[in-house]
Amino acid sequence: MAEQAPKKAIVLFNLGGPDGPEAVEPFLFNLFSDPAIISLPNPLRWFIAKFISKRRAPIAQNIYAELGGKSPLLDLTRQQADALEAELGRNNEVFVCMRYWHPMSLSTAQAVKNYGPDEIVLLPLYPQFSVTTTGSSIEDWHRAAKKIGLDKPTTSICCYPTEEKFIAAQADLLNQELAKSAAPTRVLYSAHGLPKKIIDKGDPYQVQIEQTAKAISAAAGLAENQSRVCYQSRVGRLEWIGPALEDELKNAAEDKIGVTILPIAFVSEHSETLVELDIEYREMAEDLKLPSYNRVPAIATHPEFISGLAGLVNQAAASDKNLISADGQCPPDQICCAQR
Repeated sequence: MAEQAPKKAIVLFNLGGPDGPEAVEPFLFNLFSDPAIISLPNPLRWFIAKFISKRRAPIAQNIYAELGGKSPLLDLTRQQADALEAELGRNNEVFVCMRYWHPMSLSTAQAVKNYGPDEIVLLPLYPQFSVTTTGSSIEDWHRAAKKIGLDKPTTSICCYPTEEKFIAAQADLLNQELAKSAAPTRVLYSAHGLPKKIIDKGDPYQVQIEQTAKAISAAAGLAENQSRVCYQSRVGRLEWIGPALEDELKNAAEDKIGVTILPIAFVSEHSETLVELDIEYREMAEDLKLPSYNRVPAIATHPEFISGLAGLVNQAAASDKNLISADGQCPPDQICCAQR
């Protein structure tokens, strides 16, 4: 009799988003009270998070009003979970876990415990590692699992900035967009920015963004100077990594060339793509009189991407390597890191 495959639970991590106007302020509070985002001790962090979330809530509510009053991220992540589960086949169930709004770690961990897996694979929907995203999500998961007594062999996938099928899917979507216009265009790989002080502490996010951009450009057959990396979504007074997307739009205007934006760190549509890129930066491009402004859709459930995620799950489940350092950091020279 053939040995039965182990029963696996795969947990997909994403940021989360408010599911209605009334959820905007508590969502923001959860975000800014995370020590990975604001590294101050409590109760100071609590008071700052309360202040920022209350002040920013009306602005954020206007943003989400453009999306029907809520974030589409949960629905889209569930679509990715369904696609991945179908790709993996029997004895695999995929769960969704959001960091700052429901379903969060505690409820998802309970659902996994009820499922009764033989092993668990933690899979972030952040291709590039940062302590503020993957690091925070996985740390929060382990707290929740410990609290409810979920004690099963667990493997954490750290990152996949140059995973072959992820890159192939991005290059395919980029080339589809470039084919729509014969006019010259500059490809801008736009990623969510981070305060420079986080990178200075050794966070590999910026290095991995550059690795992803280089790999996509090669796979898409771009000319050497046809693309640039830039960053969006800056908030606050801290110095952030750059160049900023708005500065690259100004550079393109000076060079009299159109732009094609590829959201390089976002695998699902949400406010940063549907509002910032499609509305706010587009209006900026029009004011600058850019010849063209186009945007590559998020990778979503592209078959190559889903196949690549399935490969990562199978690789991680079979791994006995410890590639995440003891402090939870992902070394910048790693491509796909896993920790059992």
